[in-house]
Amino acid sequence: MRGKLLKGKVHKLGDNINTDYIISGRYKFKTLDNVELAKHLLEDIHPNFYQKVSPGDFIVAGENFGCGSSREQAPLAIKYAGIGAVLAKSFARLFYRNAINVGLPIIISNTDRIKENDTILVDLAKGNISIPEQGINLSIEPFPPEILKIIEAGGLVEYFKKYGGWPLSL
Repeated sequence: MRGKLLKGKVHKLGDNINTDYIISGRYKFKTLDNVELAKHLLEDIHPNFYQKVSPGDFIVAGENFGCGSSREQAPLAIKYAGIGAVLAKSFARLFYRNAINVGLPIIISNTDRIKENDTILVDLAKGNISIPEQGINLSIEPFPPEILKIIEAGGLVEYFKKYGGWPLSL
């Protein structure tokens, strides 16, 4: 992860984007290569989506993002496609946890005012989304410091490699 301040272009989706839309079952069981999985991100609902994404871009969606199966391939495909974060009104509980586990920032926010192709700035530590083109600032719940450290490390496995376990204060 690049840090606590993220900047990128918006790719807007709707409600109920399930994990099979994120990465089709025809790929998630054929390879363990996350880079290869990323090349098929959202292709059943947005062909060539992967080719349209630049590093740091955002997926912005409505309600219930990540519903469906609880496999980690969905947040991993998003992360390895270079997406900086996913913003949605709500997330499926298991997707939310899996995203944190793999180091993918996910942000609960009202996404109605965020438009396709907007460039946005997200401050994970301060809890702010800025849409400069519209002059809009949205407040979000900042990540707790412990979760932010997991995300910054690149996920739970990388956190353990870096720190050797959990601090006793958790």
